[in-house]
Amino acid sequence: MTSLSTTVQLAKDLINIDSVTPDDKGCQELMIKRLENIGFEIHRLRFGEVDNLWAKRGNTEPLFVFAGHTDVVPTGPLGQWKTPPFETTIIDGVLYGRGAADMKGSLAAMVTACERFIEKNPDHKGAIGFLITSDEEGPAIDGTVKVIEHLQKNNEHIDMCLVGEPSCTNKLGDTIKNGRRGSLGAKLIVHGIQGHVAYPHLARNPIHQIAPALAELASTEWDQGNEFFPPTSFQVSNINSGTGATNVIPGDVEVIFNFRFSTELTQEKISSQVEALLNRYNLDYDLEWILSGHPFLTAEGKLVEAAQKSILEITGIETELSTAGGTSDGRFIAPTGSQVIEIGPLNATIHKVNECVGTQDLDDLSLVYEKILENLL
Repeated sequence: MTSLSTTVQLAKDLINIDSVTPDDKGCQELMIKRLENIGFEIHRLRFGEVDNLWAKRGNTEPLFVFAGHTDVVPTGPLGQWKTPPFETTIIDGVLYGRGAADMKGSLAAMVTACERFIEKNPDHKGAIGFLITSDEEGPAIDGTVKVIEHLQKNNEHIDMCLVGEPSCTNKLGDTIKNGRRGSLGAKLIVHGIQGHVAYPHLARNPIHQIAPALAELASTEWDQGNEFFPPTSFQVSNINSGTGATNVIPGDVEVIFNFRFSTELTQEKISSQVEALLNRYNLDYDLEWILSGHPFLTAEGKLVEAAQKSILEITGIETELSTAGGTSDGRFIAPTGSQVIEIGPLNATIHKVNECVGTQDLDDLSLVYEKILENLL
């Protein structure tokens, strides 16, 4: 049997722990043992029911931080997995297991990259940090956002941050996420008057009332995007109304919708424009806004340059910069003034049954991370 690399073995050890969000179940302790051995100062930070880790080596600038999460999404139907999701199996050079790509493989690559880098450069300049949470796949209330608040209270500033989210599309290294769109959700309840469908003059149908307003919201061009972001998008995800009876006009309709917005817009601009539109239709409504994250962008700088150079050296690929996809915990780090990018393995199987990652990709990812450290520190 061919022996496994240290990166693949650590990835297997992490994946074999069923750390479904928000439970860490000892993943961070596995990382802590390795990080303590190479001189990291460890801070276990528990907020609510969430375990977080802040580890740091060195006290000078710049502070470069690896960020990630140990929690994973639920497995889905176990019968559809070709191998048990928490018993990692390697088939034809591909490692299967929940969290393989999102993002325990990246965590293993971060740790082993640091081990090699520090062995070669024990007196490296600057400082290296790890910001790890078990609350990224869940509400994200007691995770990275709370650690950032803790660091700010202690006057700790992250200069550069690499988030290990799966970023690549077809080949390892083909994409760096150098920003993310903002996410602004809303719950809209339009009030009507319930009544019998045969007597509509005695009722007021809220579905009929909201329909033209939704059509206008869906057809509105909110912006044209810019060099780094696609145009802002509006999507309705849920509409709920009615009593279940076929002869009753409902009294209310609830609409859930979301904006993924670029740096061309702000939360305030979106909400004021939406509310002005709803008011034009003379609706009786309640509206609750939920901001999941502002858009952020690291358009240029030492971190982007070092990442592009490192990927080219290890993979031979000219990587592309992208802001596509959903939100990540980078949204909590970027507002502090930190340069933030995301580099990880292929994202084709994340959150799916039979999630997997190539073992060679994990080893190469670790080399990319090590090269980034060399180019920065």
